[in-house]
Amino acid sequence: MPEMLTTEGRLARCKFRSWHRGTREADYMIGGFFDRYHADWGADELAWFEALLEEDDVDIMAWALKTQPTPARFQGELIEKMQKLDYVDIPR
Repeated sequence: MPEMLTTEGRLARCKFRSWHRGTREADYMIGGFFDRYHADWGADELAWFEALLEEDDVDIMAWALKTQPTPARFQGELIEKMQKLDYVDIPR
């Protein structure tokens, strides 16, 4: 039987997966995006982000930096917010 998570459980899993990508750059980009925007997400946005987390970091970063075209399934308002990169807080 598949595990059924509450919305809070799904968000907690997303937060962890956002900040533990494997590289510092991906952590800041993806984790920072999650921290900035997740509070306003409904079911559709959360499902979008969960699907995004299944993708390779190099692809997500290329879409965010606009160095590669974003696949149709990820196009829309959320990737446009990610592409602004105004949520990345780079420690000094």
